[in-house]
Amino acid sequence: MSQPEALFLDEPFRTLWAGQDPFRAAAALQGKVLRELEGRRTLRTEVGGRGYYVKLHRGVGWGEILKNLVTARLPVLGAEHEWLAIRRLTELGVDTMKAVAFGRRGSNPAKLESFIVTEELAPTVSLEDYCRDWPAQPPAPALKHALIARVAEMARRMHRGGVNHRDCYLCHFLLHTEPPPTPEMLRLSLIDLHRAQVRAGAAPRRWRDKDLAALHFSTLEIGLTARDRLRFLRAYFGRPLRETFDAEAALLAYLQREGERLMARYRRKFAPRGSA
Repeated sequence: MSQPEALFLDEPFRTLWAGQDPFRAAAALQGKVLRELEGRRTLRTEVGGRGYYVKLHRGVGWGEILKNLVTARLPVLGAEHEWLAIRRLTELGVDTMKAVAFGRRGSNPAKLESFIVTEELAPTVSLEDYCRDWPAQPPAPALKHALIARVAEMARRMHRGGVNHRDCYLCHFLLHTEPPPTPEMLRLSLIDLHRAQVRAGAAPRRWRDKDLAALHFSTLEIGLTARDRLRFLRAYFGRPLRETFDAEAALLAYLQREGERLMARYRRKFAPRGSA
């Protein structure tokens, strides 16, 4: 067996896999398969009555790598993206998942073998689901304002700390429901970091703007007002709105265009069959 290039084991897996090949042990975990793609498998398992999410990467092959490069997309080669993003976000004070096992081995980019195991965050609800009925059943204003401020703070810390998510939608912000959230006490965790990028310094404007556009798009149908969106901008940029309008005019125009483009694509993709 080739030696792993990187390995981290916390409990319960440090004890559970003692004396075993951790890569084989991770691949042998059983549970509910949530996603199965060529080269990647995601499942939920339980150990000692506690839930865990497991992502197994078996190498995507040169064909997939080249296809991504031709379409100007960065390929996801393994679990290391998520591992590094979790570590950086934790350093930045952005609540996220807790990794309890990670491994990576291999030198061929097309055949990298890796895995990551994270603790289940429960009980939680995604902000996408939590906000779905807001147009018909508006939340208490104070709670809505607190949630907007918290999302803006998390995004600001993430981007200033050198992380961009690449899938920064409301569905990837989990709201913890015990104790029930209040304006004074609420907790959000950012998940699904397998495409995230981590670098020294702040996230480049291009990637920052893509994250903000995805977040803007995912809030278009939850009943936010113009004041709510201004509240987000004030919290995210941390300066008077007039200064933001002057400095970020290009971003604000991009958010409008990209929101419309993504919504049009979403409606085409999910339009009922036979509809005009």
